[in-house]
Amino acid sequence: MRNVLLLVPVLLVLAGCADHVSFTEAASREPVGFLHGLWHGAILPFSFVISLFDGGTAIYAIYNTGGWYDFGYLLGASGIVGGGVAASR
Repeated sequence: MRNVLLLVPVLLVLAGCADHVSFTEAASREPVGFLHGLWHGAILPFSFVISLFDGGTAIYAIYNTGGWYDFGYLLGASGIVGGGVAASR
């Protein structure tokens, strides 16, 4: 339990590092790849909650490289969401 109490503030601080990109700005940016997908998947729970209250926040980068970004996103999301489920057993 103590580990969880230490992990939550650290994850909140790290989630604050998420960037916000408008649709017009995304068109001119270089596409993001695997590592960004991994990061975006890891901060998915925080991004989702923020997106409920802020219409300009998305949980998925539209300016990505395709398959590698998706793979990183899947690994990041399953590590955070799936890891918590496995730890509760």
